[in-house]
Amino acid sequence: MDEKTILKGILDSYPYPIVFVDTAYVIRFLNRYAKYYYYEERGYQNLVGKSLFDCHNLATSREKIQAAFEKMKKDGKEVYLGVNSRNLRYYMQGVRDEQGNLIGFFERFELNLQK
Repeated sequence: MDEKTILKGILDSYPYPIVFVDTAYVIRFLNRYAKYYYYEERGYQNLVGKSLFDCHNLATSREKIQAAFEKMKKDGKEVYLGVNSRNLRYYMQGVRDEQGNLIGFFERFELNLQK
């Protein structure tokens, strides 16, 4: 079994949407929960290879994402973005290659246990 198969299996096992975006804000990967959420629930199609801003098209969303990415470039820390309409907290986490270069980020969601 190759590393790509293992990593995809791990990401698809995570019970919340994960979307990987490169440094040009192009969507490169959606796990199976993200595909279900964006394709089945929200009605988008074929997002891989398209701009993240095709999904986040409000100016305020775009500014928030770009500001969070700039912050990640400087300190490398995960950025909390808020709680969505499904009561899921969502975050952006930078991704670096083996040399430490920032290659993008992923958006991830988790259950908001705080009321």
